[in-house]
Amino acid sequence: MHLDVQDLKNFYYRQSLGRAVQRVVRNEVVRHWPDTTGQTVVGFGFAVPILRPFLAKSRRVIALMPGPQGVMHWPAGAPNVSVITDEFSWPLETGHVDRLVLFHGLENCEHPAYMLEEARRVLGPGGRVLFIVPNRAGIWSRTDATPFGFGRPYSLGQLETQLRVNGFSPERHSTTLFALPSHNRSWQKTAPFFETLGPRLPFAAGGLIMVEASKRANHKTGTPVMNAASKRLGVLSGLGAKQVKPVISPRR
Repeated sequence: MHLDVQDLKNFYYRQSLGRAVQRVVRNEVVRHWPDTTGQTVVGFGFAVPILRPFLAKSRRVIALMPGPQGVMHWPAGAPNVSVITDEFSWPLETGHVDRLVLFHGLENCEHPAYMLEEARRVLGPGGRVLFIVPNRAGIWSRTDATPFGFGRPYSLGQLETQLRVNGFSPERHSTTLFALPSHNRSWQKTAPFFETLGPRLPFAAGGLIMVEASKRANHKTGTPVMNAASKRLGVLSGLGAKQVKPVISPRR
């Protein structure tokens, strides 16, 4: 289930908690990718809160927003670089993206294998993709007071397994967002302390998991196949309930 773009915009740009989250996540993304000079940087989902640092030096920055979510003009006061797109068919050339970040994208997708196939298609040689998802063990995924309480949270093992199955090689990972998901201003002032201390505590679970990955060159491409449930064969087999296949957007 996708949140509406207006709800996401209100959280990240009009609420103090959302602005604090924006700073924390953006700083962590920049730590992964400190220099994107001359590169093509693409965000999918609602990645605009963390793409701004890349506008100055990158060759091109594009914000892809899925149709069920909606789209907004971005960046404010400058020529628009955001575009609405089908989740499984992105308006990008094959192999031309150097850096790709998925934020509010993977956990909200009903058929992630198809979306991951598209992410793999657009990623160029030597390219890197950063997946940012709610942590299943964190408290941020357990409340609907923030956008991270919606969709499918992941553990690190679940996310890395899904990436490997779909042709990616996880390279490194990190966790962030150790502060409490509270709108109380007093708690928000303690956020820098928690973000510094959290990674050093083995029992602390950050609200977000970040996994940086590259694509495997030897992965077999093609339309993912859904597993069919096995059933017994009998004299009257095939005369029971009608089978219905899920509707998937057509591939190009």
